[in-house]
Amino acid sequence: MSESVRVLFVCLGNICRSPSAEGVFRNLVTEQGLADKIFIDSCGTADWHTGKSPDSRSIEAAGRRRIDLSGLKARQLQSNDLDTFDYVLVMDRSNLADVRDIWRQNGGTEPKLFLEFGRSNEVEVPDPYYGGGEGFEHVLDLIQDASEGLLEHIRGKLA
Repeated sequence: MSESVRVLFVCLGNICRSPSAEGVFRNLVTEQGLADKIFIDSCGTADWHTGKSPDSRSIEAAGRRRIDLSGLKARQLQSNDLDTFDYVLVMDRSNLADVRDIWRQNGGTEPKLFLEFGRSNEVEVPDPYYGGGEGFEHVLDLIQDASEGLLEHIRGKLA
């Protein structure tokens, strides 16, 4: 593994789950003094929200945990992202299928489900977009847990 590790979080629209993961993981990495060793980004498989800020409910839920998502802007996954990032972590099986299609055609880093790094029994980060506020809190709980596991995994590779 190189001096610096590059982590990409992927969901469908890049306005709820993946920017939340970017913010939570960045916060954790910064708290651990590793911000200069780990580059973090997020994107979506679809282009519907390109250039837009995260969903206001994601911003509010993260803000209650002192995590600032307000400066993030949605972007769509590009095939070269699979060459650029060491970890391509997707939120659900549908995202995984979409990113694996690109990976099979172009190679690069094989995408994985993000929650493989978590301790919960859940496999997918559910999309909170059409639900209530509690869905956003649940998403953040899952992301926090998986982020801690991911950071522990990466620390082992940086050592």
